[in-house]
Amino acid sequence: MAFYDIIIVGSGIAALTAADKLAMDRNVIIFTKSNKTASNSFQAQGGIAAAVDADDRWEDHFQDTLVAGCQHNDTENLQTLIQSGPGQLAELVKSGLEFDLNADGTWNLGREGGHLKRRILHAQGDGTGKALVTFMLEKVKNKVTIIENEAVVDLIVENNQCVGVTTKNCNGDVMNQIADSTILATGGCGELFLYTSNDRTVTGDGVAMAYRAGAELADMEFIQFHPTLLYNGIRTLGLISEAVRGEGARLIDQDGQFIMEGVHELKDLAPRDIVARTIFTKINKGSRVYLDITKVTNFSSRFPTIYQLCVKNGIDVERGLLPVIPGAHFMIGGVRAGRDGRTSMDGLYAVGEVACTGVHGANRIASNSLLEGIVFGNMTAEAILTREREAAIRKSYSVKKGNQLIKLPTKQSIKQRMMHHVGVVRNEADLLAMKDWLETFDFFQVNLTNLSFSEIEIVNMLTTAWLITTSALMRRESRGTHYRLDYPLLNGRETREEIIRIQLEYEEIK
Repeated sequence: MAFYDIIIVGSGIAALTAADKLAMDRNVIIFTKSNKTASNSFQAQGGIAAAVDADDRWEDHFQDTLVAGCQHNDTENLQTLIQSGPGQLAELVKSGLEFDLNADGTWNLGREGGHLKRRILHAQGDGTGKALVTFMLEKVKNKVTIIENEAVVDLIVENNQCVGVTTKNCNGDVMNQIADSTILATGGCGELFLYTSNDRTVTGDGVAMAYRAGAELADMEFIQFHPTLLYNGIRTLGLISEAVRGEGARLIDQDGQFIMEGVHELKDLAPRDIVARTIFTKINKGSRVYLDITKVTNFSSRFPTIYQLCVKNGIDVERGLLPVIPGAHFMIGGVRAGRDGRTSMDGLYAVGEVACTGVHGANRIASNSLLEGIVFGNMTAEAILTREREAAIRKSYSVKKGNQLIKLPTKQSIKQRMMHHVGVVRNEADLLAMKDWLETFDFFQVNLTNLSFSEIEIVNMLTTAWLITTSALMRRESRGTHYRLDYPLLNGRETREEIIRIQLEYEEIK
């Protein structure tokens, strides 16, 4: 058994931001089940959205985010995020982070889906995530202990207080790690779906652990599907950033028709949920969909990561048509948390994609995720540093042993079924079929300490899949990323009375 001031689970931008500030006055340890760069943050091609241009205002960024989120956003937390962003990015620049600049030294600002103005900062072209995480890893070097290849299996809870975590390393050794505060920064759950932009390690672990521990969750039905994953007809090959469309790329079908014409006033830069559904509908009708990049100047130098991805997988960039398909990208719901990371459980904090602070509403606008990790990562650390210490009960906790054999499905079967039944477009019959299938497996009360890394991930995948599916059944409307064929689409501008009227009329039609 070991004792620490702060345990952080995960090594993405939210984890590293919090760790950097906490290390000033606390003993901090990070556990990550793979290597420290295995995260969605590291892979992020898009940039960081902030109203830093002289012609932009925080109110504009705020309003764009509300519209994309279908007015489901927590407006207080969102205002804090948007207003704090420019200042915190300025601090990163002051400490040495370099964003891309124009020849005259001004910000080279991009535009992405849902934004009416150019306000996206990038670093190293489409390598913002890699640049940012590498920079933060250097900042925490020699200040924070990072333990790689050691999975956090479960939270240790006593009297609704999280007092630490149980870990298992690659040698099979199980150990209790006790801390005054535990921060979940485990990312999302993209690997639950057949098509995804996520790192292969992102299997919903944090949400599953929080659920088993009894922490409150929220908005689990809202899973964002990115419209443009590179696709070879069999599998997805990686992400094509929305910034490519921001520089003039257009979505076309196999007949050369622009598919977003007449769908939304922003056309190819409409909010992601709308673009993803349009592509899905086209593909479902038997058409192929391409991203036409012929109008993008200097594609190979402006988007070097995407260019190399295409070359590596034999996609002819010179032809100018990149085959695409929607895939799971971002978990909007998660562990309910405030902007300071506080959850419903004493001693437990959540930040980044695993947390649900309400800032994204029902659909995340482009490039607000790295911003969230930075701003709320700092705020979580500040909350822990400034409050009176909630000391963990530093006593001996025995490791729970288990030797039961359980039946588990393969990861691939979960991914295929989730993509089909709980994907871009949903309905009650599919959701019920998924729920029934999931409940044939006993994953609720299983002791994970005797399972392999892969089996632990499968249990977490089943748990998180069940949470998403049952939440999707409960939300009897279509809003943002949660689109049900059997319920009307609401854009968030309706009054409560209008919503009731629309739903009643729809029920009568059905």
